[in-house]
Amino acid sequence: MKSIFTKEFWAERDMELFIGKLLRYGVMLSCGITLIGGIFYLLQHGTQMPDYRPISDDQPFPGVAGYLRELSTILPQIIQLDGAAIIQLGVCVLIATPILRVAISVIAFLIEKDYMYVCITLIVLTIILANMILGLH
Repeated sequence: MKSIFTKEFWAERDMELFIGKLLRYGVMLSCGITLIGGIFYLLQHGTQMPDYRPISDDQPFPGVAGYLRELSTILPQIIQLDGAAIIQLGVCVLIATPILRVAISVIAFLIEKDYMYVCITLIVLTIILANMILGLH
C-alpha cells in the first residue's frame, strides 16, 4: 500500500480500502466500548428491577438520565467507570464513525484536486454538523 499522503494512494482503490477499514474499525471499536460498558452496567445495576411506569400522561417514557445527554457530562462519568456513560460513549463513537468518513473524503478529494466533490462533500458535512449542533434542544 502506498503512502497515505500521495496522490496515487487516493487516486487508486487504496482510498476505498482505507475508508472501508475506517468504517470497520470504528464499528468494532464502538462495539467493544459498548460491550465493556454493558459489563460494568450489569455489575453496577444487574440486581435492580426496571421501572417502566410512565412519569405522567404527558411523558410516558422517562428517557435516560440528564448526564447521559451531553458529551461534556459523559466523559467525567466514564472516568468513574459508570456503565451507562461507557455505553453512551460507544454510541457516540458509532455516530462519529461515518461523520469521520465524510471528513476524510473531503481531504481525499482535495488531494485529488476534485473541487466539485470537495464542495459537495463539504455541504454534506456542514448539514450533518449543523443538524447535530442545532438539533439539540
